[in-house]
Amino acid sequence: MSGPRAPKQGTAAAGVDEAPPTRGFLAKAALVTAVFSVLGSVLGLVRDQSLARLFGAGQDTDAFLVAWTVPEFAATLLIEDGLAFALIPAFSLALARRAQGAPGDPVRALVAGTLPKLALAFTAVGALLVGGAPQLVEVLAPGLRNPGLAVDCTRLTATCVLTFGLAGYCSAALRAHRRFLAPAAIYVAYNAGIITAMFALGGHWGVRSAALGVAAGGGLMVAVQLPALLGQLRRKVQRPATGTVVAEAKPMNVGLMATVLLFALCRQSQVLIERFLASHLHSGAISYLNYAQKVAQIPMTMSMMLCTVTFPVVARALAEGDTERARNRVERDLSVAASVVLFGTAVVVACAPQVIRILFQRGAFTPADTGATAGVMRVYALGLLGQTLVGVLVRSYFSAGRATWYPVGAMASGIVVTSWIGVLTVGPYGVVGIAAANATGITATAALLLAGMGRRSVPIRTRRVLAELSRPVRAAVVATVVGTLVAGRPADPLTGLAAGAATVTFVFVLLGWALDAQGFAPALRFVGTVTRRLAHAVLH
Repeated sequence: MSGPRAPKQGTAAAGVDEAPPTRGFLAKAALVTAVFSVLGSVLGLVRDQSLARLFGAGQDTDAFLVAWTVPEFAATLLIEDGLAFALIPAFSLALARRAQGAPGDPVRALVAGTLPKLALAFTAVGALLVGGAPQLVEVLAPGLRNPGLAVDCTRLTATCVLTFGLAGYCSAALRAHRRFLAPAAIYVAYNAGIITAMFALGGHWGVRSAALGVAAGGGLMVAVQLPALLGQLRRKVQRPATGTVVAEAKPMNVGLMATVLLFALCRQSQVLIERFLASHLHSGAISYLNYAQKVAQIPMTMSMMLCTVTFPVVARALAEGDTERARNRVERDLSVAASVVLFGTAVVVACAPQVIRILFQRGAFTPADTGATAGVMRVYALGLLGQTLVGVLVRSYFSAGRATWYPVGAMASGIVVTSWIGVLTVGPYGVVGIAAANATGITATAALLLAGMGRRSVPIRTRRVLAELSRPVRAAVVATVVGTLVAGRPADPLTGLAAGAATVTFVFVLLGWALDAQGFAPALRFVGTVTRRLAHAVLH
């Protein structure tokens, strides 16, 4: 990637938001995002541990997890993928126009023109879900053994449509302004609200307390960001001298919003397929899938932290017409993200039984539950590279702020693969077959997105990228095999986890250096820095 450039003549007066970010700034922003995201993920594990300990993996937990589908969809559509893909390019263009001295304030005009309409839409959809909760539960899980409890929980979790929508709007606006602290902290607040509600009200309300915690946590997500956003909107706009011409701002069109939301909806529909199929299996099947996914997705979450920071950078580069800077950034993101997720995948697959036993095997969660969940997690983890590549590549498709239907078609094709394989394998293989269908479907989507890069997206050098990705893949395969053999020897799970993780790390590092993987060294530095900072935060 080319080094950071100096601000163009006449733009410096507008402040740091108008200058291309330096590598140092990106590193600090990624570190802040990483530390708070890891803290949020740790609290997410505590949340799942609390759910397992208090309510086990039976029909009550299955009922809540059906209701949990609403916040999972809302998070994907309104915070993580959907709304952000439409809003960050729009805010980036508004900021670029402000930097060039456009009349009025394009940023405030964008907020005034979009926020009231979106808030009204969020409220309407949330009310519709509350009223139609019985029908929704019947569609999501027709074989559920306790649908009444699921309906009660769904009516509570449906309130998150409004709060998640507002939280996603704040996150997109702040990230476009290069403010990452408050958006990174939202899942810390969210999971804290759920955990508190479960322990405070679980004895009286049962698993409904977790659903109430979702409602409270959504409000906290908005609360932690609102002061920072209001501060940005109240800043005095400085008028720079005339500089580079930037494209005229256009209101977000219906086509862009439709393609973004449909892509996110298709991606999250994998969860619908899993729970629909698992609802016809024995009690606890949905819970096994949920616990396995939550743990296995931690490497993917780590790998996507840098891309969360760089997505506004790519959008801003394209808004300014700098395609080369955007391409270099995307290619580097692919290398680093792949190296991080493959290392994490190797650890997850090698040490799955030990991880699940340490995290969940207590209270109502039995050794049989541990074995089933670990088996599902190993298969599910095989799709983590595909999930990471989809997350990086789809940002490239939407970074220019234009409607494109190709990502929706690619994701829909992956869903067809998931559904077809799931139907064929759920009978003979149960939840393991469902996990295999998920991994295969998302990998197919990643392949289609990579093949479509070019005129439809940032024009990366696809063959070069594939050659580069093959290096950490080979290192991860060998590290997984050796780590699995070592982790299974000690009887104590903590000793097995330590031995397995150390072996995976040693083999992966050794082979990564030997194969000269491009994203390997920065990925290791990134993971090491995050680990040290997180340990420091926990200890001090």
